[in-house]
Amino acid sequence: MPAGLVVLLLALLLGLQPLTTDLYLPALPALTLDLGATMHQAQLTLSALLLAFGFSQLFWGPLSDRYGRRPILLAGLALYALASVGSVFAANVEQLVLWRIVQGAALGAAVMGARAIVRDLYAPVEGARMMSKGLTGLGVLACISAPLGGLLSDWMGWRAALGVLALFGAATMALVLWRFEESLRQPNPQALRPTVLLRTWGVILRHPTFWAWALLLSASYAGLFTFLASSSFVFINALGLSKTEYGLLMFSMSAVYIVGTVLCRRLIVRLGLRRTVAVAGALTLCGGSLIGALGWLGWHSVWAIMLPYYLFILAHGMHQPCGQSGAVGPFPHAAGTASALSGFLMMMVAFAMGTYLAAQMPTGTEGASVRPLTDGLWFWSVLIAAVAWTLVQRFGEPAPAPHQPERAR
Repeated sequence: MPAGLVVLLLALLLGLQPLTTDLYLPALPALTLDLGATMHQAQLTLSALLLAFGFSQLFWGPLSDRYGRRPILLAGLALYALASVGSVFAANVEQLVLWRIVQGAALGAAVMGARAIVRDLYAPVEGARMMSKGLTGLGVLACISAPLGGLLSDWMGWRAALGVLALFGAATMALVLWRFEESLRQPNPQALRPTVLLRTWGVILRHPTFWAWALLLSASYAGLFTFLASSSFVFINALGLSKTEYGLLMFSMSAVYIVGTVLCRRLIVRLGLRRTVAVAGALTLCGGSLIGALGWLGWHSVWAIMLPYYLFILAHGMHQPCGQSGAVGPFPHAAGTASALSGFLMMMVAFAMGTYLAAQMPTGTEGASVRPLTDGLWFWSVLIAAVAWTLVQRFGEPAPAPHQPERAR
């Protein structure tokens, strides 16, 4: 496949994740009131999706190593489009949560497949550069998501925002069916055997390079998720923004993320993976600490959060391409399984953070506070910098695994 087509496919497959989470964020307070839901139930529409997203990758990964990336992508995208339609017609919050769980499970096939495709086609350093290009496309979709979600929910209600996901999923499936050529050169017929699967997991989970990059990915995504899960309530309920204004803030955040992915590509060539991540760790720590300190000082305003958060999200655009390529780098013959395990860890951390935030934040405007958001970002910024400056620097070189998983003879 031409490199341009690979980048387009990566952007669409990876971009399903921010579309699925960001597009309906401006509508989340209205959705909560319309369905008579509690704050916990509203957060569950997001955290349950991520939990299903994380667990499903443990199944999609080995399936893709066995049967190839193409059939798994087509099955996952078809299921995603179906679940999106179901979400639009949910009569109550319980039905919506159920359809979002199915949607999250289907999303796992698309995102896991995208990461595995990069390892199928490219070595780790070049893979990080290609991943950064795909994540630039993801950033463009994220830019569109929140403003579009805000406009749709203002004009047509929250169901319209969820309906766009069905159209996007179907369009992505059509492109995969039309242009995607199987990237896995030699599927492993033994990949689904329990003993082989357990041995493969063991090889991956014992590899220090996997843990260095997977922990960086998980902490960085947890910081992003902290913002996604709480920002609509903070900016709309606590700080009084309209849904459209909130959508524009999300647009600006995504634009800075795009700059981060472009900067990542430039720095990888000059500094390499590990030094690029070290630079990004410094940006993360500065941004997160400023947000946390201003929150403690009582400076509760939109720009007291957003200006330092731009540093955080700029660094996130550098951590993610390096981490997603580095975590699967040592495992060319089990890229699907390695991608699945790193994605599972990311989502488990995000789910735990979502559960915590749901307990800390009220549903309405009374008692609304910025502190769950600002304190959470400060915590994750310290952890991200610690991982970037220690584990990644020591174990981040993507060397081959000592024992490759069993292959077909």
